[in-house]
Amino acid sequence: MEKQPFDSRSAFQALLLDCFSKARLTLQCFDPDYAWWQLGHTQTDALLRRFLQHQGRLQLVAHSNAHLERHEPRFLTLLEDYGHQIECRLTSRSIRTLTDSFCVADGRHIVRRFHSDHFRGEANFDDPLSTQTSLERYEAIWAETLPGLKAGTTGL
Repeated sequence: MEKQPFDSRSAFQALLLDCFSKARLTLQCFDPDYAWWQLGHTQTDALLRRFLQHQGRLQLVAHSNAHLERHEPRFLTLLEDYGHQIECRLTSRSIRTLTDSFCVADGRHIVRRFHSDHFRGEANFDDPLSTQTSLERYEAIWAETLPGLKAGTTGL
């Protein structure tokens, strides 16, 4: 399938929801702080709950969990309900300069912003080749992480 470019907050969030809805096994996500992802929004919560109810695995990597802790109580409840299927990690200082943002679902679907301060990016669905580079980067990022947000922990 061809690339779907986007350059607005609403387009990013719509494509991200589409990516979440297509996930069956894994969601692997990286963003410096998830401030624009609306992880605590009602519609996002419903999609993630459906994904997790079917034994999906959600992996989040961030530079900081402060936004999630302070502004996304519904996501914290999701973490409490499905903590055994959600892993939130924090980057080590050595890679805190990374500024892109992406979500890969099942190694087949991807939504990515080129820089986390802007909404310009692209989405590809049903295209495993389009996710390969980001998945390799994700594995390298994951290797440089520490345990982060866990169910029942707030205000680090």
